[in-house]
Amino acid sequence: MSVMQSGTQMVKLKNGSKGLVRLFYLDEHRSCIRWRPSRKSEKAKITIDSLYKVTEGRQSDIFHRHAEGNFDPSCCFTIYHGNHMESLDLVTSNSEEARTWVTGLRYLMAGISDEDSLWMKQTFEEADKNGDGLLNIEEIYQLLHKLNVNLPRRKVKQMFQEADTDDQQGTLTFEEFTVFYKMMSLRRDLYLLLMCFSEKKDHLTAEELGNFLHVEQKMSNVTPEYCLDIINKFEVSEENKQNGVLGIEGFTNYMRSPVCDVFNPQHNDVNQDMDQPLCNYFIASSHNTYLTGDQLLSHSKTDMYAWVLQAGCRCVEVDCWDGPDGEPMVQHGYTLTSKITFKSVIETINKYAFVNNEFPVILSIENHCNIQQQKKIAQHLKEIFGDKLDVGEALNKDPKQLPSPNSLKGKILIKGKRLPPYLSADAEEGEVSDDDSADEIEDDFKLKNSMHQVESHIRKKLDSLMKESQIGDKEDTDSFSIRALLRATHEGIQRNLRKQRLLQGHASNPSFLAPSFSGSPYNVLSFSETRAQHLVHHRSERFLNFNQRQLSRIYPSAYRIDSSNFNPQTYWNMGCQLVALNYQTDGRMMQLNRAKFMVNGGSGYVLKPGPMCKGSFNPLNDDPLPANPKKQLVIKIISGQQLPKPPDSMLGDRGEIIDPFVEVEIIGLPVDCCKEQTRVVDDNGFNPVWEETLSFTLHMPEVALVRFLVWDHDPIGRDFVGQRTVSFSSLMPGYRHVYLEGMTEASIFVHITVHDIYGKVSLYLHRQLYLISLIKIHSTGGHFLGAGTGGHVQGAGTEGPETPSGLDKGTKDEGGLDGTSGTTERGERAVRSPVQTPSLLDPPPSFGTNTTPYSAHPQPACRGQSSSPHSHRLLLSPSWWALKPALAPGLMAWALLRGRSSTQSLGIALARRSWQELALHHQWARP
Repeated sequence: MSVMQSGTQMVKLKNGSKGLVRLFYLDEHRSCIRWRPSRKSEKAKITIDSLYKVTEGRQSDIFHRHAEGNFDPSCCFTIYHGNHMESLDLVTSNSEEARTWVTGLRYLMAGISDEDSLWMKQTFEEADKNGDGLLNIEEIYQLLHKLNVNLPRRKVKQMFQEADTDDQQGTLTFEEFTVFYKMMSLRRDLYLLLMCFSEKKDHLTAEELGNFLHVEQKMSNVTPEYCLDIINKFEVSEENKQNGVLGIEGFTNYMRSPVCDVFNPQHNDVNQDMDQPLCNYFIASSHNTYLTGDQLLSHSKTDMYAWVLQAGCRCVEVDCWDGPDGEPMVQHGYTLTSKITFKSVIETINKYAFVNNEFPVILSIENHCNIQQQKKIAQHLKEIFGDKLDVGEALNKDPKQLPSPNSLKGKILIKGKRLPPYLSADAEEGEVSDDDSADEIEDDFKLKNSMHQVESHIRKKLDSLMKESQIGDKEDTDSFSIRALLRATHEGIQRNLRKQRLLQGHASNPSFLAPSFSGSPYNVLSFSETRAQHLVHHRSERFLNFNQRQLSRIYPSAYRIDSSNFNPQTYWNMGCQLVALNYQTDGRMMQLNRAKFMVNGGSGYVLKPGPMCKGSFNPLNDDPLPANPKKQLVIKIISGQQLPKPPDSMLGDRGEIIDPFVEVEIIGLPVDCCKEQTRVVDDNGFNPVWEETLSFTLHMPEVALVRFLVWDHDPIGRDFVGQRTVSFSSLMPGYRHVYLEGMTEASIFVHITVHDIYGKVSLYLHRQLYLISLIKIHSTGGHFLGAGTGGHVQGAGTEGPETPSGLDKGTKDEGGLDGTSGTTERGERAVRSPVQTPSLLDPPPSFGTNTTPYSAHPQPACRGQSSSPHSHRLLLSPSWWALKPALAPGLMAWALLRGRSSTQSLGIALARRSWQELALHHQWARP
C-alpha cells in the first residue's frame, strides 16, 4: 500500500494513441486512484468502490489493438470500473510494479486496507501450495523456513493445535492462521516495554501512555484526548477501548505504525527556510538525464526526464548535437547511445517540471551545435517554456546575490555557455561547450603520447558491457565495432583538445577560488569528479568559500561508462550545490542522495548548515568547528522483525535461515565517518534480539547521514540483506522501528537518544564510558572492544579469535576510481563482537563516543588481523589520573545499581582501594 500511495510512473493506453506517461497513486484515505498531470484535475480519479475487476496481462481490446511485441505482458494490467465497465489500461516499467498494483487493488476491493492484513493474506495464499484455502502442518513448516523462523517442531505443533479450533482438524483456515501467527510473533521486547510503563500490568492507561510518549518518545503537549485517540485507533479489543486502555496487541500496532517510524513525519513536507540565495542550498541534480543505462550503448528516452523530475530532481542535463533537417538532437556524443529530438525533451520537461514540486528547475545544457541549430534551440526554449523563462523580477531584487527558491517558483533556469563576444551575429560556427568526457581523459592519459592506454581501458569496459547489452535495435548497427567506437571517441576528444588547453590554466591554477575573486554570482562552474577531488584535497577551504558565493556543479568521471556513481558526500562536505549523479543506476550512492533530499519534503532543495553559508572552516580537520557543541548519537539496537534471506541468495527461500547482525554507519565530514556493528544472532531472521548500544560523536550533524544495514553472516563473509538511510536531522528520538527500504514488514527496533557535548565535558564522558565498560567486562568476562560498543571504531576492524575469517561474497561497490570515494557494502569482513550490553529494562546510556580515550600498545588490528584485548598494556595519561577522585563515587553507585555481585565487588574496589592497587589488579602501568 505504501508503494501505491507514493505513486508509480505508468503508461496509460488510449484508442489510437501511443500512450500517455502519468503518475498513478492511491490517495491517503485509500479510497480512490488518482493520476497526474491531467486536465481534469480533481476529477482525475477512480474510486475503489467503483472497481469491477482487475485483470493481468494484455487481455483488453485496447491492448489487442497494439502490436504484440510492444509491451511485456507481465507489465500490463487493466482496471474495469463504473456502470459501463470502462477500462483503464496501464503498463508499468517492470513486472514487480504491476504485481504490486494488481494485488493491492484486489485486496482493497475485498475490504482489506491495512498493511499487516494485506501481508498476512498474501503470505497465506503463497503458503497454500495446493490452493484449497487451508494450511496443513507441512505447509506451515515450509512457511516458517521461508520466514527465517527457527522454532522446535514440538513448539510449532503445540501452537498449531491451539489455533486449530474448528471441526476440520489438522488444517488452518485464514482466520486460524492469523491466530497462529499472532501467537508465534508475540513481541517480548514490546511486552517488557509496556510493563515498564504500566506498573507491571498487561495494558497502559491513557495517563501511562501519555507518560511514555513524553518521557521516551520526547513528545510535547501530549493531551489525554490525544492518548484516547491512539487507543481508539490501534486497540483491537472492544473491551479495552471501552475501558480506555491499550493492550499488548494495540501497543504493538501503534509501535509498528508510521507514527513510530525512525523518520520524522514532518519532514515529508517542506520545512526549511526557502528565502535564502540559491548558493545556500544543496540541489538534487542528474547527470546525462536522458540515458536509461550505461554511457556507451543504452537508449535515450524522454521518459527519464519525467521520472527524475517527479522524483524531486531539480537540475537535469541536456546534451545538444546537430541533427538532421536543422533539428538539434539529444544524445551522448561519440557513442552508440540512441538519439531523441531536443524539442521532445523540452516538451517533456515543460510537462513534468512542476507536477508535484513548484521550486525552480535548472537545465544544464551541453551545447555542441552549430550557430543555426543553436538558434533553433533558443526558438524551442522560448516557444515551449514561455513565461517560465522570465526571471527578471527575481533578479532585480538584489543583483549582487542569487535569488531564492521561493522567488523562482515555477521558473526554469538555463545553465550554459555564451558564444564568444568576437563572433558576428551571422557567424556560421561557434561551439560553446566542453565535452564532459574529454577533460579527464586528456589530463590522465596525455592522449597524444598514450592513446593505447585509453584504448585498453575502454576496451575492457566495452567487453563487459557487450556481454550484458543487446545492440540489435540500436541505430546504424552495421557500423558498430570497438575500433570504430574508439576512433569516434578519439576524434571527439581531439576536437575538444584546443578548448581544453584554453581552460586548463583556468582550472589547474584556481585563482577563481580566491576570496578576492569578484566573479558574478550568476556564473556556475562545472568540475569533473577528478578535478573536484583535487580541489577537495588541496584547496578545501577556498573551495568551500567559493561555494558560499556561487554555484558549482560536479559530474561523474568520463571513465564511469557503466554509469556508476561517486560518493556525493565528499562534495556536499565542500558546500557544492549541484552534485550530479546517474539516477538510472540505483545503489548505495543513490540511496544516500535520496536520504539527503528527503529532509525537506523531497523538494530537491536542502538548506546548507550555517557554517557552510557564512564564515570559514576546514571540513577535513579533526576538529573543524571547535567553538560549536558536538552531538552524541546513542543508538540501542534492540531486535529485528521478519528479516528476509539475502536477495542474491542462490537457493532463494529454500536457503538456510540467516544469521543476522546490524551495522550502523555514519556518513558525513571525514572526522565523523565511522561504522559499528552488533554481534551475530545465529539461525533467526524472524525475531532476532541484540540489545546492544552503539555510540557516535558528530562534529557537524547537519550534513551527516545515518545508514542502518542488515547482514547475513556466514563462514566465508557476509551477504547483504537490506538497508535504510536517514539523515541525522530526520531521526526521531525514543523507541522507533527502522523499516528496510523496499520491504513491507522487515524492520529493526531501536532506541535513539541525542545529547550535546560541550568542550572538555567530552573528555570526561570518554573516560567515564571507559571505566564503566571495565565494570561490564569484569561482570561478563567479556573483552574490551570499542568502549562497550558492538563493533569496530572509526572503521578499524577488530576481530576476536572466535570470528571465522574469509573474503566476502557479493558485488562491487560504487566507490571512487581511486578507491576512496565510498565504503563497500559487500566487500568487507564481518566482525563478531562478544561484548554484551545491559538488557532492555536497563536505560540506554547517555554517554559514549566513537573514539577511545586511551593509548593502547600494540596498535589496534587492521582489517583481517586478530587482536587480543587482554594482551594490551594500557598507558593512561596524567589527566586521566587527575579525574579519578571525581569518578569513583559515581561509578560505585552505578555498579551497586546493577545488582550483580561481581560488578558490586569491582565497584567497591573503585571506591575503597587506592588507584595504584586497582592498576595492579588490572595489570596497568601508570606513565
